[in-house]
Amino acid sequence: MLEVSEDNFFRVRAYRNAARTVRDCSTQVSEMTPSAIRELPGVGEDLARKLETLIKTGELPLHRELSQRVSPGLVELLRLPGLGPKRVRMLRERLGVKDAATLKAALESGAVGNLKGFSAKLEQRLLQGLSNLEAEPAKRLRFVDAELLVQQLFAHLRASSAIMRLEMAGSFRRRKETVGDLDVIAVSRKSSAVADRLVSFPAVTDILAKGEAKTTVVLNRQVQVDLRVFAPKSYGAALVYFTGSSSHCVHLRRIAQHHGLLLNEYGLFRDGKAVAGENEEGVYAALGMSWIPPELREDRGEVEAALAGKLPKLIELDDLRGDLHSHTTWTDGRATLEEMARAARARGLEYLAITDHSRRLAMAHGLDSRRLREQWREIEQTEARVGKIRLLRGIEVDILEDGSMDLPTAILAELDWVVGSVHYKLDQRADLMTKRIIKAIRNPHVDAIGHPSTRLINQREPSSFDFAEILRVAREEGCALEINAQPDRLDLDDTACLAAKRAKVRLVISSDAHHPLNFDLLQYGVNQARRGWVEATDVLNTRPLKQFLSLRR
Repeated sequence: MLEVSEDNFFRVRAYRNAARTVRDCSTQVSEMTPSAIRELPGVGEDLARKLETLIKTGELPLHRELSQRVSPGLVELLRLPGLGPKRVRMLRERLGVKDAATLKAALESGAVGNLKGFSAKLEQRLLQGLSNLEAEPAKRLRFVDAELLVQQLFAHLRASSAIMRLEMAGSFRRRKETVGDLDVIAVSRKSSAVADRLVSFPAVTDILAKGEAKTTVVLNRQVQVDLRVFAPKSYGAALVYFTGSSSHCVHLRRIAQHHGLLLNEYGLFRDGKAVAGENEEGVYAALGMSWIPPELREDRGEVEAALAGKLPKLIELDDLRGDLHSHTTWTDGRATLEEMARAARARGLEYLAITDHSRRLAMAHGLDSRRLREQWREIEQTEARVGKIRLLRGIEVDILEDGSMDLPTAILAELDWVVGSVHYKLDQRADLMTKRIIKAIRNPHVDAIGHPSTRLINQREPSSFDFAEILRVAREEGCALEINAQPDRLDLDDTACLAAKRAKVRLVISSDAHHPLNFDLLQYGVNQARRGWVEATDVLNTRPLKQFLSLRR
C-alpha cells in the first residue's frame, strides 16, 4: 500500500527488510524486550515503536490509515503481469481505477490505451491477466504457512488430557506444496471435550459445526479445519481414509472389494467383523501390500508398487551432505559468508556452495569477474577459520535471453559449482525459452539449472518450455536440475521431480539460503522430492564430498 501511495522507495524497502528480519528471527519478537527489538538488523527506532504497537494491540495505525486511502482491489492489481506501483498509481489518478472490475472497464473502453506507456500489447496482457484472476479459485495456503498454523493448533489441542492421539491428515500430511482445508484426526473417549478444546482456539473466527464425531471451524476467516474424533480401534483406518488422496483411497477400496472386504474410515471389515483398523500398517498389510508413505498417495502407481514390494526408499533430510545454492551479503544475502558457513556446519552439512548472483541481477548487486575473484579470497580465509566444512567457489549465473552466460567462460571454468538460472524475460515464447535453457545446459561449465520453471507459488505462473526436451538434453549432457527448497518456489514441482527421476536426470536439493535460518528450508525440498518418488541415490548432494566432486560434470 505504501508503494501504491507513491511513498518513498527507501521507506518501502525499510518495511520489507524489517518484515524479513521478523520472519527470520529465531526468537519470538513478541517475547523480546524493547531494547532487544531495537538491536534487530534493519529495525530502527521508528519501526521498533511500530512493532511494539503491533505486539500490544494487534493493529497498526499506519495500516488503518493506508487502508482508507488504498483499496485492497488496487493492491491486488500488482499481481497482474506488467503492472508495477507506478502504473497502478497512474491508472488510479488518471482513470479512477480502484480494482479489477474498474480496470477491465477502462481497458474495454479504450481509455487505458491513451495513457503513456500502455501499449496495445500490454493492454492484451492485462486483459488476459484479469481473465486468469477471475478464473482463479480461492488461494490455497503455501505448505509452510499451513505448517505454522498446524503447530499453533496442535500446541493448543495437546493441552487437553482428553486427547489420546493426534495427527494431521489430508493434503497437509501428503506434504502438498499448497493446502486447502486442514484435516485433523484425534483419538479420544471424550469427543465433546475435544470439540470444546478446538472451538476455544484463539484463531477460530467461525464455528460451522460442532458434534460428537466432527467439528468444523474456520481459522482467521480463511482456513477451514475439520476435526474428527475416533475410537482407538479405528485410528489407522481413519488416517488412511482422510489422508487421501481420493483416487488413492478409491483404488484401495477396489482392492478391498476384490478380496471380499469393506474399507471405510472405521476399519477394514469382512462380514461385519473388523480385520484391521487400529494402525495404517495393519490396513495396508491386510490388503496384501506394504505401508505407503503419505507423500506417494496420489494413485500414480504407488499401489501397484506396494503390491509388488517395489516401493522406493524415499530420500530423508539426513541423507543430504551438502547444500549447493546459497547467498551472502556479497549480493542479496542477509548474512556474511562466515555466518552462513558456520550455520551450514551447525546444520551438519559437509560442504556448502557459495553461489551469489552474477552481474546481470543489478538489484541484487550481482558480481562481476573482479568482485567474484575477491570473494574467492574470503571463501578461502573463511574455510580455514571455520573448519570442518568445505566451501565451494560458486555462482548463480544469469542465463541471458539468448541462452549465453552472464559471465565469461574463463571465470566460470575456475569455479567449483555453477548454477545457471533464468531471472528475467520469464514470459518468452515456449520455443525460445526451450532453446535458451538447452543452450545453458549444453554449456560445459554449468553444473545445474536453478529453479527451472521460475514459478512463484500463488504469485507467478511457470515459464513455458518443452520439459521433455529439457530432460532429454540434461541427461545427455549430465547437467543437474535443482529442486529449490524456498517455500514460494518448490521448483521443480512433484510431477517434474518424478519425470526427472524416470528420465534418469541428475537432481540436487538446494536451500537457496539467504539467511542462516534458511538451511532449515531444506526439509521442504526433501518433501517435494519425496512426492516425486526421489531416492537418495537420485540426488547428487547426498554424496560425501570426495564422491560428489568426482561426480561433478
